[in-house]
Amino acid sequence: MANWKTALSLVFLAGCASAPANTGGTASNNTSYGGMTGALAPRLAVEQFLNAAHAGDIQAMSVVFGTDKGAARDNIDRTELEKREIILQCFFNADKYRILGETAGKDGHRIIKAELTKGNLVRQPNFFVIQGPAGRWYVDNMEIATVREFCGQQQTGTD
Repeated sequence: MANWKTALSLVFLAGCASAPANTGGTASNNTSYGGMTGALAPRLAVEQFLNAAHAGDIQAMSVVFGTDKGAARDNIDRTELEKREIILQCFFNADKYRILGETAGKDGHRIIKAELTKGNLVRQPNFFVIQGPAGRWYVDNMEIATVREFCGQQQTGTD
């Protein structure tokens, strides 16, 4: 219990960036990023983020993690970004996920509700996605407290 509280505190102390429907996709699906940052649509940003978290690929996470200014990797110190992404990877490394819906949020955000499964745990966090430069979409924030039990859980091997 102390581990998730420590990790959660680190995410918030690090200033984690502020606050669609996949039908049964697994977190092991790979998406080609084509050299551009961001995603073409809000849902795709969340899917790419979750796929990268599952793969343990913080470089791929950095492609779609950002703000209205663009990818966090272009706007945050690399060491700081890697710390944040390692923590986020722990919490959002699901065995499988599916996108439940997309709604409008505040200040130009789109809210993507996802269902994440890790072992026998099923949680439904919201992801807050914002449009950045060149019309690309970035995961700006997510409900980490909703998946606090995921960090430290063993995977089931359902890849």
